[in-house]
Amino acid sequence: MNRGLQILLQKNAKIIRPLIKPIITTPVRNSGTWVYRCSGHQLLPKKHHMAAELLGAVMWYWIFIHLWHEPEHIVGDFPYPDPSKWTNAELGIPDK
Repeated sequence: MNRGLQILLQKNAKIIRPLIKPIITTPVRNSGTWVYRCSGHQLLPKKHHMAAELLGAVMWYWIFIHLWHEPEHIVGDFPYPDPSKWTNAELGIPDK
């Protein structure tokens, strides 16, 4: 290897080395309950779990009742056109 390249790499290594930080493996303190590989819903009080289920049921009721009574929000407000009244020009069919 070229001597100039070695000197250049050594100087840059001395600059870069302080920037590399060691991996911290100490646990974080005062972070609450630690949960690993589970959702943590077992740690919730029963009243919070039931309130979440009730809120979810109300949400789905709201969505389905509005889809049933006001489907125009999804399918639109216009009447569907009758395809039998379309001309060949509108459909892009060339004349013979």
